[in-house]
Amino acid sequence: MALFNQNTQAQGGEARPRRRVGCLGGCLIFFAVYFICSAILGWIMGDIFSSSTVTLQDKSVYRLQLKGTLVEQAQEANPFASLMGSVPYGSYAQEETVGLDEILSNIRLAKNDDKILGIWLDGAELAMAPASAKAIRDALLDFKSSGKWVIASAKSYGQTNYYVASVADRICLDPTGAVEWNGLAAQKMYYTRVMEKIGVEMQILKVGTFKSAVEPFFLTSMSEADRKQTMEYMSGIWEEYKSAVAAARHLPVNQLDALADRYMGLQPAQDQIAAGLVDTIVYTQDMDSLLRVYTGTKDYNMITTSKLAQVKRPESKAKNKVAVLYLEGEITDETGDGIVGKDVVKTLKKIRKDDEVKALVLRVNSPGGSADASEQIWHAIQNIKADSIPVVVSMGDYAASGGYYISCGADYIYAEPTTLTGSIGIFGTVPNVSKLREKVGLDIDGIATNKHSDLQGNMVLKGMNPEERALMQTMVERGYDLFTSRCAAGRHVEQDYIKSIGEGRVWLGTKGKEIGIVDEMGNIDDAIAKAVALAGLENYRLSYYPEKADPYEELLKMLDNTTEEERLVMKVREFCSKPRVMALMPEVTIK
Repeated sequence: MALFNQNTQAQGGEARPRRRVGCLGGCLIFFAVYFICSAILGWIMGDIFSSSTVTLQDKSVYRLQLKGTLVEQAQEANPFASLMGSVPYGSYAQEETVGLDEILSNIRLAKNDDKILGIWLDGAELAMAPASAKAIRDALLDFKSSGKWVIASAKSYGQTNYYVASVADRICLDPTGAVEWNGLAAQKMYYTRVMEKIGVEMQILKVGTFKSAVEPFFLTSMSEADRKQTMEYMSGIWEEYKSAVAAARHLPVNQLDALADRYMGLQPAQDQIAAGLVDTIVYTQDMDSLLRVYTGTKDYNMITTSKLAQVKRPESKAKNKVAVLYLEGEITDETGDGIVGKDVVKTLKKIRKDDEVKALVLRVNSPGGSADASEQIWHAIQNIKADSIPVVVSMGDYAASGGYYISCGADYIYAEPTTLTGSIGIFGTVPNVSKLREKVGLDIDGIATNKHSDLQGNMVLKGMNPEERALMQTMVERGYDLFTSRCAAGRHVEQDYIKSIGEGRVWLGTKGKEIGIVDEMGNIDDAIAKAVALAGLENYRLSYYPEKADPYEELLKMLDNTTEEERLVMKVREFCSKPRVMALMPEVTIK
């Protein structure tokens, strides 16, 4: 439903200004074409004069830099990135992303290749959620099982990065740094009073006591139900952090709680050593000396994540394929940066038509979104299963609400202990701008041939009357009934049971297994192994979807000058214009 349309049209008598704008536009286009052509030429020449693979050298150290933002899939190098970084105006800098798939693949390679002596965890500024952090941590523990070493260094450690770094044989800290071991907190933003000031009321229709994604639009603080569920899953994540760090650092769990109460992030570096959180105080710039000790030579070779990813891996020539489909982000119908329903359905149809595909693994990392798009994706997955192709889900940081909707029909579901899942509930939103109309003096009049011909317009412009609200609530409840029926069929339980554990409640992966919405704790490798077993395959190769992002699309993203203030306004407007029925978990900032 379009709420606002802004159409700007040029009027007569504007010839001169238009001509001046045209000249400026022509100059901008010229420079844009020049820069883009230069970038493309550089990209092509780079391909001509450089090999697409890297040869691993003896006495190598894998330098795993923990910085940027972690995403599920690594993207191809963008040829425009360096170009845009050289432009002296505009906010064109794009946040660096690091692929979880690439990191895990590199750690496996490093474990099995004798040319790599150890791993250096460099820095602690990688933005990642707990489940992804555990996947990296587990991979590092597996790496150490080969007898190789891991050392870590950073100016300061945030808690999730420290949770990963705690596996290291030696943890180094800058003299001016600290370990921000302070306990976990969750914060949410509430827009109710903001919307009251502008004269907009969000009319809410939902099913589920714990379905709190819409609370920021009609409350000013957490409901008791949301406070309860948030405290429960945050406490579960904190217990995972404490138990893992306690085992790695040989510290009592209760001592870690006591350290958190001291707010270690504000304590001096020497106190971090005394507390047992770090081993060595050393400037990051002096890490070369320590690396010489660990490698036994001053002539060691350093290799980064991007370079190690270019080292050639053994390739299977098997005809049979296991398709691995990454589904990351919010679920939308037609457009968006996350899981776009129509695009995913198209990809699933392509997978189904491929006779070489014998099994499908879905890597789901989504808080949900459009209920209709979730249903469409669910149906496309069921079509694949109908062809006797087993489907296994690997849950990432989130597989909640719509994210669980698209997962529930799989033959088997894996989750990490700290995956946020469940949130089986539905809500609908309809903005009421009647007070805003009154403020600005906007009058509305019209005709209708039938009782509810103007229902959609009236709900927004005048607010819902009791009958209209009842109609909308019935639609939302139908959506909830469909959602829970899909879950019940997929999990082979009664629908009433799903409704009893649903109610929009968010669960950790460990609890999800207890209540039966998850089959097993495990990662994407476990999911692939299960898919292979279900398909009865001996020889196979992996085929990854979706394809890597087009560099030209990435260029357009880099040209985004949106400020944080504008993003906040856009968030409110976006929520007002979303599909009427949503399966979305609450948005939480974990600190």
